[in-house]
Order: sequence, then C-alpha cells, then structure tokens
Amino acid sequence: MLPRLLLLTIFIPLSAQAHCPDWPATRADVEIATLHQQLQRWDTSYHRDGQALVADELYDQARQRLDTLQGCFPLVPQARARPLATARGNIAHPVAHTGVEKLPGADAVRLWLRNRREVWVQPKIDGVAVSLIYRKGRLHQALSRGDGLLGHDWSSVARQIPAIPQQLPQPVDLLLQGELYQRLEGHVQARAGSRNARSRVAGWMARKHLEPDAAAQIGLFVWDWPQGPQAMDERLEQLAKLGFTEGREYSRRIANFDAARHWREHWYRSALPFASDGIILRLGRRPAAERWQARNPHWIAAWKYPYIQALANVREVEFRVGRTGRITPLLHIEPVTLDDRQIRRVSAGSLRRWRELDILPGDQVAVSLAGLTIPRLDGVVLRAPQRAPLQAPVQSDFHALSCWQPSPGCESQFLARLTWLSGKQALDLEHVGEQTWVRLMQAGRIKSLLDWLTLDQAELVNMAGFGERSSARLLESLHNARRRPFALWLKALGLPPSGAADLGGSWQALALKSSLDWQQEGEVGVERAERLAAFFRDPQVLALRATLNAAGVEGF
Repeated sequence: MLPRLLLLTIFIPLSAQAHCPDWPATRADVEIATLHQQLQRWDTSYHRDGQALVADELYDQARQRLDTLQGCFPLVPQARARPLATARGNIAHPVAHTGVEKLPGADAVRLWLRNRREVWVQPKIDGVAVSLIYRKGRLHQALSRGDGLLGHDWSSVARQIPAIPQQLPQPVDLLLQGELYQRLEGHVQARAGSRNARSRVAGWMARKHLEPDAAAQIGLFVWDWPQGPQAMDERLEQLAKLGFTEGREYSRRIANFDAARHWREHWYRSALPFASDGIILRLGRRPAAERWQARNPHWIAAWKYPYIQALANVREVEFRVGRTGRITPLLHIEPVTLDDRQIRRVSAGSLRRWRELDILPGDQVAVSLAGLTIPRLDGVVLRAPQRAPLQAPVQSDFHALSCWQPSPGCESQFLARLTWLSGKQALDLEHVGEQTWVRLMQAGRIKSLLDWLTLDQAELVNMAGFGERSSARLLESLHNARRRPFALWLKALGLPPSGAADLGGSWQALALKSSLDWQQEGEVGVERAERLAAFFRDPQVLALRATLNAAGVEGF
C-alpha cells in the first residue's frame, strides 16, 4: 500500500460526499480548518510515529471529504495539503517512488484500459512501501518510501526480517521497490477486512529493534524492478530466480476489462497470505527509471475493493421507543453505500451507549455491516466543531405499561405496539404493517390501541392512501382479528412472557393469579411474575379488555 499522500483520487462509494452543505462562509471556514487539523494529526502520528489513529479507509474518506468541502467553498482560505510532510526522510531514493491513480469505479477502469496494451494485474498489498538496494548481491540499504524522493534508513530493521534476503544467489547490483506486509494465514479480504495490517507493519518498522516474533510476521512483495528488463514477464522470471517469487505468483496478464474484474473479485474473496485493498493495473512496459517522479504516472492505476467501513455524516438523532419502553437512539445519516447496499440509518444500540459515544448531528461516524447485512455503528471518527446538545427522553418515563395512546412523546411506543399487534408473532394480520398504522394515525382515526375494531369501509375510502380495493382487503384482515385465539390476543396486547403457564382459559381466571401463582405455574422468576400480575391489574389494560369483551372476542 502506498502512503497516504496518494490517496486523493480514491473510490468513494459515498453519495453523501457528492453534494455541498448549505453552510455560511463562517461555518465552512471552521469546518474545513478543523478537518484539516485532524488530518494533520493523523498524518503525523502515522508517518512520524508509526501509529495509525484511524483505519486507513476512514482516513481516505476523511481526506476526500476535505477535498469536497474545499471544492464547495473555494473562497474559504485553504491550507496546502501536505500529508507526507512528516514522512520525508533524509536519504534520497536512487529512483523515485511513483504514486498510483485510484480509479473511481468500473467505468473509469474501462476507460483506462481502452487504449492500453500488455496490461498486468496484481493484488494491491495493504502494507508499507520500501526500497531495497543490493550491492554485489548483498543487502546494502533499505529505505522507507518517505515522500517518494527522500526516505528514512530502515536498514538495521530490514536485516532482522527473514523475508528480506540478505544475500542473493547472484552477485548483482539491484534496486527493488516493494511492499512489506503482515503475513496472514488464509486471509479473505471480503470477510475479514484489512485487520489493521498496514498500520501494524508501519509500527514495527518504526522500531530500532524487532522481536523475532514480529520480524517473522513480515513478508515482502517486490512489485517493481525499476532498472530491470523492459518486459514484465521477463522481470518476474528473473526476480523469481533471485528469490523474489511473490510477484510471479500473483501477477496475471489481462486482455480486457472482464479479466480485470475477474481477478479483482477472485482476490477479494480468496484466501491470501496478506491483506489487500484492491488490485493494481500496470503496463508491462514503462519509461526508463530516470524519468520516474513522485507522482501518479500513466502506466499504473488501482481499482480498490468496496469499503468495509464508511464514513457517514450524522444528520439527525432520533429516539425510538419500542413496545416494551426500551429507548433506542437511531442515527439518520447522509446515505452511504457498503457492499452495494445504501444505508441511511444506523442504531446506536442503547441510550447508555449513545451517551458514552456522545454523538450529535454533524459528527462523522464509522459504519459497517454486521454479518454483511445489518448496519452497525463502529464509533465516532470526527466531531463537528459546532455541536448543539440534544435532550434525550427519560428512560423512567417509558416501560411495558406506558403509552397506550399516541399522546405527545408516546407516538413511537404506541406505533410499536400496533406494529407488534399485527405482526406474525401476534395476530398475523395480512396487509397490515407499520405504514398502515401510520396512515391511520395521521388520519386521526387511531387514538387508542383498539380503535381500528370499529373501522368501516366508508371511512377508509375517504382517507388518503386507501383505495376501494385496498380498504376492502384491510377491513377483511382487521375483522378476521376478532376470530384469533385468546392466547394470541394476550400476546398482541403485550402480555409479558409467561413461561409454561396455561393461557387457554379466560381473562378472569388469569387476572385472579397472584405473583406467587405465576412463579409456580409458569416457572418464571420473581420479577417476571410481578410483571405478569401487574399487567392484569393495569387500568389501561383493563380498558382494552372491556373493548374486546364488547367486540365479542373469545376469552375476554
């Protein structure tokens, strides 16, 4: 992996980064300056100290966000970006380390390949770049990439790494450029991500002495021989004879875009001995080494893998109250794309976690997919420089017996009760879901949990969103609810889990049970038994029981 200076034209599958915020110039000035300073701190820690304070792909996205904001507000004074200022060493490279153009997607890859011939593809190793200099076959010097022109002397550490040959089988003078990576057994990038491999190697190389265990974990992938044979296949063969076999093993000549896509997908989902973050496309023949410069050349490009984590801007924090009174902070974020899925919301889990993370609108958070399907909040990456506090609901105000009507503050829990009631785990009403209840609530027709029992078709047809056919289907489903078994109705109303207790009788029989009866008959604990007894005593629940009795529902 190349240093962070070169991660400017990266693939950002984040539609949120593509538009400009509606900020006054004063706020834009503060936001841009704050982000610039944060990137400087990350750069210094990574390049000078060998410590990554943020995942590489989140860094990439933060820098892209800075570029976007600077483009949105060109009149705001802008400091020059110098990510490698602290990486610059004091020893000149015999041949400059070039950059690599990051192609933003399949169309850009097709365009890059269109007029190029003799193209090769390799995994884009997620490690740290190095120059190796051999004199008469013996390792003479190892240099960090630095800023591409001047690097640091890594020779003493390099001599402790078994993967770096100290003596070649031939007494040749040789200059190589490659990647030092962490050895990972059977690593599948699509499943495991980078595992912070690059940062770990950077930390090891920043030490004066390596422990044998750490040195043994470092591998070497030579990806160029600047002064070697012109033809790629000849370079790979000669390098393999000198002991550098990885290039030959993981290089493939391709003829078209389909082949590039095949190898990208193959290496993304196959077990490899290293972490990688995409593929490298390179021409087999390139200019003479003395013409190389520390910038992106025309003969190399990268097509990165989809991000495992996305950097997302928090638009709003919503506090949703569930059926049992549990409060879940829900972050509404500017849309981001992970694994071809667009994500607009992510749960913070609990009030406690939200308070610990201290997330407010304008903050930048890291989002990933748990099990490749469920959006997951990984943490806060950047805090907004201007933050207005939020008033969260009080947890003690909400519990299993609160919010039986959609009164102010109770809308969320009340809607959750209705959604549960019609769901598969309760009455299992066809054509009735959360949006059905929302429309009925907006029409003012649902003001209590069982108001829908008296709906008629004439009312529905006059409500927005209900046509004649849909209202007929809905009414049929709602009327069928009256025939559901007594035990299912209890569950629909929110009866706490009752263990092994028999619920097949009548309301009156169950209401007579004490907490001790529930413990003995249901084999439940003291707390749950008390909740069961309280359910049958609650005035709101008793009012619902009376409504069901009047409606002729069995058991009530």
